[in-house]
Amino acid sequence: MKELEKLMEHTIGRVNINLRHSGIDVGPYLRDMAPVDNLLKFYAFYGIWSNHPIHFHFSRSNLAGSYFLGRCKVDNSILYKCDIRGDELKEKGETFDVDGTTLTVEDDEVIWIKNSLLIKTLVHNFSHNPEKLELFLIKNSASAPYANIHGSPVEGCFLEPFSTVDLTSLHDCRIGTYTYVNVGYLSHKEVESGRVWIKHNDDFEFNYLFDNDVLRNRYIAFEPGKGAMGMFMDFAEDRKIDFQRLYDVVNLDSPVKEIPRGASINRYSVWKGKNNISENVLVSQRAYLESASLGPGANAQENCYISFSNLAGYNVTAHGATIIYANMGKKCFVGFNSFLQGKPECQLTTGDECIVMPHTIMDLSEPVNIPGRHLVWGYIRTQADLEENSISLERLSKIKDGIEMGNMRFTGNGEAFVNAFRHRIDHILEANGAFFDGESGRGHAQKGQNISFNIIQPYPRGPLKGLYPTIDIEP
Repeated sequence: MKELEKLMEHTIGRVNINLRHSGIDVGPYLRDMAPVDNLLKFYAFYGIWSNHPIHFHFSRSNLAGSYFLGRCKVDNSILYKCDIRGDELKEKGETFDVDGTTLTVEDDEVIWIKNSLLIKTLVHNFSHNPEKLELFLIKNSASAPYANIHGSPVEGCFLEPFSTVDLTSLHDCRIGTYTYVNVGYLSHKEVESGRVWIKHNDDFEFNYLFDNDVLRNRYIAFEPGKGAMGMFMDFAEDRKIDFQRLYDVVNLDSPVKEIPRGASINRYSVWKGKNNISENVLVSQRAYLESASLGPGANAQENCYISFSNLAGYNVTAHGATIIYANMGKKCFVGFNSFLQGKPECQLTTGDECIVMPHTIMDLSEPVNIPGRHLVWGYIRTQADLEENSISLERLSKIKDGIEMGNMRFTGNGEAFVNAFRHRIDHILEANGAFFDGESGRGHAQKGQNISFNIIQPYPRGPLKGLYPTIDIEP
């Protein structure tokens, strides 16, 4: 126990040193969110599959309730109920074209988490940095519950609750509560809470900022000594008991008697009520389905909640997104940590090929109908709110300089922005195996059917109580 407490202070100290320019002490924010007693209760889980080289290495760390897949290293870190997903790591010998230069991966890529404190955080490698093809590094960093680190190496950073860093390399940055950042690279920056910020070179820039009072008073606030508070935390915490039984035993019967062709249901997903899934559907770990219907090729990614909703097919529900009482057309995208909450009498309806921006809040007080092929963002409660928080993709594609609507400002080339989003959605569907025809188009939904799961435990007593033994697991 003594060594575990020392490790907690060691990691907090490392983060504070890197953030000394901001004068923040992350300790009061995080200590109570990962109490030592809780770090003793849960085993770690790792998946082994034949589709990617693996090598797990753990040293002087605590891994309570965390899930690993792919080639991973953890040193001098505390990971509490995290998902470390390495199923898109680059393999030795692969080649990549970067601005006309062909680069070859010299060794299998590895996720390395060092001197860090991650709490209920999703790490998905899909790394984009051509300067470090073989290493996806998280170092001297801390993250609060339900943050997403997606393809984003981070060093010396603090990610507040429900924040997302997407395809962005960070160095000594603080990312605010419920903030989404996809800008390529940031160093020594503090990004305010409630900002949705996307930038690609000089091509385009999207900015939206939530009203801070609305965000803090109703949905999510974060204070030292008090932690994360608000509807988002209450929603997640109210459902955590449904996940508990998944971790009590290694083997569970599938919730579906006959799994459709090409579909995959992760053993660590929750199913309640009567759910229907079609072929090539992917249901990832810690996904939560309740009385939902997922059409062909749809996916429910990690930490997402889909309840009392129908998804027509080829839908992307990104990490941490919530969809309740909705009827969504084909090929709709719902971005990271979006919160779409309809009600039985106030349902959400969307046409085909809609794009709901990451970190969108739709907390409906009346039925809302989104026409097909629209981009949606911001804070929406009524059909009238939709008018200043959405735009047709056709209209956006014609914008050459910029547009302002409510709290949203877009500058640059609208066609480039729309094409970039469409390209990414197609990539996600292809990578997840949405178009698998029985022979070609195999993706995560098909490969994930072959994963076997194992558990590892910490020392149960003595001064090392709560630490995990130094372990190397190789194929």
